[in-house]
Amino acid sequence: MIEGAKITIRLTLWSLLLGIVIGLPFAFGQVYGNFIIKGIISIYERVVRSIPLIVTLLLFNFGLPLLGIRLPIFTVAVIAIGLRSSAYQSQIYRGAIQSVSGCQMKAALSLGMNKIKAFFHIIAPQAVRIAIPPFTNESAIVLKDTSLAFTIGVVELLRQGEYFITTTHEPMPILLTVAFIYLVLTTILNGFLVFFEKKYRIPGIGIEGGSDGY
Repeated sequence: MIEGAKITIRLTLWSLLLGIVIGLPFAFGQVYGNFIIKGIISIYERVVRSIPLIVTLLLFNFGLPLLGIRLPIFTVAVIAIGLRSSAYQSQIYRGAIQSVSGCQMKAALSLGMNKIKAFFHIIAPQAVRIAIPPFTNESAIVLKDTSLAFTIGVVELLRQGEYFITTTHEPMPILLTVAFIYLVLTTILNGFLVFFEKKYRIPGIGIEGGSDGY
C-alpha cells in the first residue's frame, strides 16, 4: 500500500505540473492572444474536456505505440492526466488573470513594458494567488483521477489494493483502507494549499477587478 501511495503522489504532482506548464501560457493566450490563438486554444479545451479521462488514457496507451512512440506507462498516465488537467487549469488561470484590474496592465504599458513583461512582473504574481482556491479543488480532482491509471497497468494505490484483494479475498477491508488513504492524501494536499493561500493572500485583490479588455 505504501508503495502504491507513493506512486499515486508522484503521479498527482507530475500531472499537476504538466497542467501548469501548459495551462498558464494557454490562459495568457486566451486573454491577450489574437482570435486565431484564442480559437485554437478554445478547440483544444473543448476536445480535451469532452473526452472521459479513461478514454484518454486508453487512447494514449494504445495510440502512441502505433505512432512509433513507446513510453513507460507511468509517463503515459502523466501525459493523459496532465493534458486533461491543463484544460481545466487554463480556465482557472484565465479567470484569475481577468480578475486583476486592467488598470494595472495599462499602468505597466504606460511605463514602457510590453504585454509579456507586464504579465510576468505585474499580473501573474497576483493572478497566481487568486487562482489558489480553484487550483486546490483541481488538485483534489487530479489526485482522485489518478486511480484510473490502473486501467493501463500503473501500479498505483488502487492497483496495489487489487493485488491484496486477489491474495486475501477480503475486498471490503482493503477497499476501505484504500479509501482512507485517499482521504488522508486529499486532506494533506488541501491543508497545504489552504495554508499557502492564507500566507500569500493579497488584501484588497479579488474578483471585483476586471481586465477592461487587456
